[in-house]
Amino acid sequence: MDGQTIQTTIYVGLNDAETGVQKFDTAKYVSILKNVCYNFGVAFSVHRIEGGYFHENGTYVEETTLALLLMDTPEDKVIEIAKDLCAFFHQESVMVTSSPCSVVFVKEDVWDKE
Repeated sequence: MDGQTIQTTIYVGLNDAETGVQKFDTAKYVSILKNVCYNFGVAFSVHRIEGGYFHENGTYVEETTLALLLMDTPEDKVIEIAKDLCAFFHQESVMVTSSPCSVVFVKEDVWDKE
């Protein structure tokens, strides 16, 4: 095992906070997300998720969500990124989770052919 790290995920829904519908193609949102990560200087992975949830009033909503996965990113930077994405994607809120995880880097063995 190479060591412990903190894995943080920012979940950003794509339905507009006011209209309740997705305004742009998912690829446009991914492009914005990539630019935000580039500008903050963080390495990332992004996953597209399809899901549903209930509003407090009981209304059921299905929505495409982007999950932005960050490793060992300082908490203050994570919060800045989350706030920017919340604003850019016009969301009421975004969800941030974090947990410790083990990281192992695996490399292919190189065989000496001499």
